[in-house]
Amino acid sequence: MSPVRPLALGVTLEARSGDAVRKRAQLAEQLGFESVWAGEAYGTDAVTPLTWAAASTQTLKIGSAIMQIPARTPSSTAMTALTLDRLSGGRFRLGLGTSGPQVVEGWHGVPFRRPLATTTEYIDIVRQICAAERKVELDGDVYQLPYNGPGSTGNGKALRSAFKPTRIPILLAAIGPKNVALATQIGDGLLPMLWNPHRARDVYPAVIARAATGDFEIAPTVQIAVGDDLDACRDQVRPLLTMYIGGMGSRTTNFYNQLIRRYGYEEAAENVQTLFLSGERDAAAAALPSTLIDELALVGPAGRIAEQLVVWRASGITTLILAGANSHAMRTVAELIA
Repeated sequence: MSPVRPLALGVTLEARSGDAVRKRAQLAEQLGFESVWAGEAYGTDAVTPLTWAAASTQTLKIGSAIMQIPARTPSSTAMTALTLDRLSGGRFRLGLGTSGPQVVEGWHGVPFRRPLATTTEYIDIVRQICAAERKVELDGDVYQLPYNGPGSTGNGKALRSAFKPTRIPILLAAIGPKNVALATQIGDGLLPMLWNPHRARDVYPAVIARAATGDFEIAPTVQIAVGDDLDACRDQVRPLLTMYIGGMGSRTTNFYNQLIRRYGYEEAAENVQTLFLSGERDAAAAALPSTLIDELALVGPAGRIAEQLVVWRASGITTLILAGANSHAMRTVAELIA
């Protein structure tokens, strides 16, 4: 068995107020957390809170988990990443993901098409811009630079980045087999949701083996609730897990539900999804087995969290990103990891 790598800690940011972002980022830095992360779906964006956090700290790494690919052109993402990396003193980590059809078409108003090709070409353009070695050109199936297709003026020309060459780590949000395989081929890391440390080696053997080589990151986000009442802690994380498993997409395109089935919880995944999509959300939450919650989240008293962290450490991950963590939870995990 490969030796277990040191586990870095991260925590998510919630853009409730600038003061809240500043305090959380500063606390994370004080406690020895390596990074803070912000995402976007159809509410706040990822970049603004990360900028706020970077301006409030000195050494803390800042990462997007994730910036949505359909929300920006590849060049826009590259410019944003390079600017944020420059202003933060090289602390930015670019997490990208395609999201699902529900958000891509319902929120961004663009077709959800060919996610593997889209991601591959998108990252190609971003890396070309960051490398600043030559004029950026791509004649792809999804993206063309310069663009000369329908509606073009014909005046577009290839341009070279005005930034100095910069190496920004790119991590991909992926959970499906093909997307995960792509992440290991073209990315610097993986940002998985609903990571199950008890069953991950059965579902993600190749990516865990890749991370063991030392040049690839696995940074899952985990819900956490610390307290003496185990059932109450489970109930704190239950609604969000239920939403992902039951309602993050349609019956046929819920990637999270499909992942839970691959973990061996086919009946639970079916029940939760059926109830959720029928509008019975409380019943769907109640149908989520406690055993599954215990495998997907960090819940309960500090002693129990310590036992769970042993399993998480051994599952092949390199960074553990806490979500839903209050200051007590952050301090608890920092002490346990130390």
